[in-house]
Formats: sequence, structure tokens, C-alpha cells
Amino acid sequence: MTATKQNFFKPTKVSAETKAADTNAAARGIVAQEANAREKKTERLRALRLAKEAATPPAPLPKKRAKK
Repeated sequence: MTATKQNFFKPTKVSAETKAADTNAAARGIVAQEANAREKKTERLRALRLAKEAATPPAPLPKKRAKK
């Protein structure tokens, strides 16, 4: 007997739980990647903001008017 596609790969039904688990795993992976990218971006922007704030002196506060 020769190995044909029908004999070698027997199609089996996938349960709804298995499909849901696969979808859930894929979705969680995508969400985790997005969260990781967001955290890296936040760290990068925070470092740039802190460097910019350190490089520029703070603006002097306006003098308060004297009350009569």
C-alpha cells in the first residue's frame, strides 16, 4: 500500500474547546507583544522627556502682584 495524502493524513475533527484554546493563545500572544512594545515606547519617550527637561532650565515664575 502506498502512502497517499488520504491514507497518511487522516482528517480529524477539531473540538470547539481546542479551537477556542488556539484562538485564546493567539490573542494573548498578540496582546502580550503589543503591551511589550508599548512599554518599550513609554520607556524611550520618558527617557527623552527627562533628558530634555534636564537640558533646559526651568522657566522663571512670574512675579506676583502686590495686593493693595
